Order: sequence, then structure tokens, then C-alpha cells
Amino acid sequence: MAIPKFDEFFPAFMQCLSDGEVHTMKEIKEFCVQQFSLTDAELRELTPSGSTTRVSDRIGWTRMYLKKAGLIISPVRSQYQLTEEGKNAVAQYGTEKITLSFLNQYNSFRAFYGHDVPSKKSVQDTLSTENATQDPKEKIESAIEQIHSTLAEDLMQQIMEMESYDFEKLVVLLLKKMGYGEPTTTKKSGDEGIDGFVKADKFGFDSIYVQAKQWKPESIVGRPEVQKFLGAMAEQGASKGVFIAIVRFFKGAIEFAERQLQQKIVLVDGEKLTKLMIEYNLGVTVEKTYEVKRIDLDFFHEDF
Repeated sequence: MAIPKFDEFFPAFMQCLSDGEVHTMKEIKEFCVQQFSLTDAELRELTPSGSTTRVSDRIGWTRMYLKKAGLIISPVRSQYQLTEEGKNAVAQYGTEKITLSFLNQYNSFRAFYGHDVPSKKSVQDTLSTENATQDPKEKIESAIEQIHSTLAEDLMQQIMEMESYDFEKLVVLLLKKMGYGEPTTTKKSGDEGIDGFVKADKFGFDSIYVQAKQWKPESIVGRPEVQKFLGAMAEQGASKGVFIAIVRFFKGAIEFAERQLQQKIVLVDGEKLTKLMIEYNLGVTVEKTYEVKRIDLDFFHEDF
């Protein structure tokens, strides 16, 4: 049989987790392989880039879509279980009813996918119905956005497992990748609220001070934390600072930072951090490059 499409793995993935236990991705993959009786040849088949197998790649997308819909959660790295919403979906509809169009009822999934999924249609069918509104380049860009969303989530998993001091060094290295001067991290203790700084220009006339913090995913950074950073900057005589956290900032914290006139503070949350890492190739590598070409009209208008 042909290797199932990623959305065809939804029921098997959910069935594996329906016992209420936490399962590793290895266990889930083995379960899915058994459900579809995939052959050794099918398991060895690679993606066009040759970086991974088709089965692993498609089950990886299955995981991402179910997670974006809020049906599964990863309590620890590479391990998954059903959320309460996932348990309710299985209890009420069964695993076979969990399809691409089924996920459309969840706001978080629609925000990720970018639009409603037509009922009873595969991704390929859905793309064909969009031909009237999307040109080929737009569809490529849409696909890249989804790939980057998956990559950002994997990046965040890695970041959350880093030691605090290593995370601080990562942040300073990112600023260097972005074109700022030689970065410096402070000592592990006694940094007085400053985790590092970078030169704002090549001559070192000005410095940007950095605060990099790892909070639990459910946390939100409030105004008091930003005020503390502002105070630490004042003690150093600094006028520019970047506060980077892997979680979100309260609206009050954002408004407080925006009101500062003497000292400029930029707040970067986890979503923005991973986007910057992808943009500046920090912690990621280019897997494959595609070229989009167009006709060169100047060439045909020249004299031969």
C-alpha cells in the first residue's frame, strides 16, 4: 500500500494515546506503522531532500496538526498525551472521526492553518480549490509559513531544556548574528539583573544591555520584572535594553516599556525569539533551497 498522507495518520496517532498514558514519539510511530502494516521498503523511503524518511516526516506533521488543534500536549520532550479536549473528542466521536476537517472546529488550529478547511477534503484537494485565489508562489509561501511554525515549536522545546546560563549566551549570540558588535555575557552570579550586553555599533560608542529569562511555559512576564530590568539598566548608566523571555508579556508590561523615553526597552517573547533564530539561522540549518525563476525579457530584446 502507499504510505498514508499525514492527515490519514490522525486516527492511529490518537488511538495510541487513547489509553490516557504518556507515550514517546518512538512508541507512537511504531503503533502507526503496525496499524497500516507498512513494509520495510516503505519505512526506508526518504523525502525528496533525503534528510528523513517519509513516514517520520508525515507522522511529525500529524503531531503538529493535532497539537495545534489542542488535542495533544507534550509534558516533556518527545513525549505526548491527550489533553482534556483530546479525551473528549475520542470519547464523543471516536478516533476515526478525527480528520483534517474535524480539526477546523478549533480556533487554535484555524489560526495556525490560516483559513477554514473544507469538509471531507484532503490537503491536496484543499489546495486545488484555492487555485482561483492563490497563485503557485503564494501557495509555496503558505507552505513555508507552516514549515516554519513547526520548526519554531521544535526550537522552543530545545530552548526550554537549556541551562539558564546557556540560554543567556544563546540570546547574546543571536544579537551578534543580527549584526551588533562583540557580545559579552555576565558572570553566573552577581550580574545585578543584567545577563549580557552587545555593542550597538562597531566602534563601541553605545551598548545594549540584555536580560534573558526562562520561565515555565504557563508563565507571563509582568510589569514588575520589566521595572527591575529598567532599574538595573539605570545602575549601569545604560539607555538601551532588550528583555527576552520564552513566554508572553502582560499588556501592562508592554505598555510600561513603550512609555519609557529616557531608556529604550525592547521586549521579545518566545514567538518572536524563535522567528529571529530562524531568520538569522541560529540553531537551525538550511535543509534544501528552492529556486523560483522567471522569464528574462531583456535577454530576448537584445541583439544576438
